[in-house]
Amino acid sequence: MAPLDPVSLFSLRHQVVLITGGYGHLGRAVVLGLLAHEATVVVIGRREEQFAAAFQGADTSNLYFQPGDVADTVSVQTAFAACQARFGAIDVLINNAFYSKGNQPDQLTDEEFAFGLDGSVGSAYRCLREVLPYMRQQGRGKVINVASMYGVVAPDFGAYHATPQFINPPHYGAAKAGVIQLTKYFASYLGPENIQVNCVTPGAFPGSGAQAHPAFIRELEQRIPLGRIGQPEDLAGAFVFLSSRAADFVTGHNLVVDGGWTIR
Repeated sequence: MAPLDPVSLFSLRHQVVLITGGYGHLGRAVVLGLLAHEATVVVIGRREEQFAAAFQGADTSNLYFQPGDVADTVSVQTAFAACQARFGAIDVLINNAFYSKGNQPDQLTDEEFAFGLDGSVGSAYRCLREVLPYMRQQGRGKVINVASMYGVVAPDFGAYHATPQFINPPHYGAAKAGVIQLTKYFASYLGPENIQVNCVTPGAFPGSGAQAHPAFIRELEQRIPLGRIGQPEDLAGAFVFLSSRAADFVTGHNLVVDGGWTIR
C-alpha cells in the first residue's frame, strides 16, 4: 500500500458528515472545523433560523441544514433518509445534540431524571441505530458520540458553592457515562463491519451565561492544569481527526479534551 500524504490523511473532501446540535455553543466550532477540512456538513436540528444566524457570514458552500428532532425516532429516520437521498452517502455521524431539565441533585422528579438520561444517551442510541442501515449498505462509517468530563469523574462541588445555579445534575453525568459505555459497546459490535465508533469528552467549556460570572470561571480555571477554560475551537481538531482516514484504526476510544481536568 502506498503511503498516504500527511495532509490528505486529514482531508475530509468528499466526506458527508451529519452532526446533531451543530449550531450551539460547541457545535458551531466543530462544524467550522469540519468545513475547513473540506467536509460536506449537514446540521440536523429543529430551528433553521438559529442555524442561519449561527453561520451568518461564514463560508457555507458545503454546509446544509436538515430538519430533525433527535427525541423522535420517526423524525430521525426521515432526516437520515433525506440526507442519504440527497448526498448518496452518510460517512460520519456526530451525536452532539443534548437536552435536559432540572439540576438540583436531591430535587429531580422521576420525569426530569428520565428526560435527562434520554437527552444524552437515549438520543445517541436512537441516532446510531437509525444510521446503521446506511453505513452497512456502504460497508463503512464512523460514529462520534459526545460525552463529558462528568461522565468520567464526579463534579467538584466546591466549584459551584457561590453559583449553585450552574451545579451539574446527576442525570447529566450518569447519561454521559452511559454514552462512553455505549461507544465501547458498539465499537465492539460493529468492528467486523468496518464501522468505527468513538467518543469525544469535553471538559469545562462554559457558555456565555456562565462566563458572565467571572468568579465562577476562576473557580473552574483553578481546577484545570492548563489554567484556563476551554474555548469552542479547542474541540474542532478532535472531531476532524476522528472523522478522517487518520482514525481508520481507532475505535472504542474516548478522546478527552479537558485541559487536564480529569488527570487529578
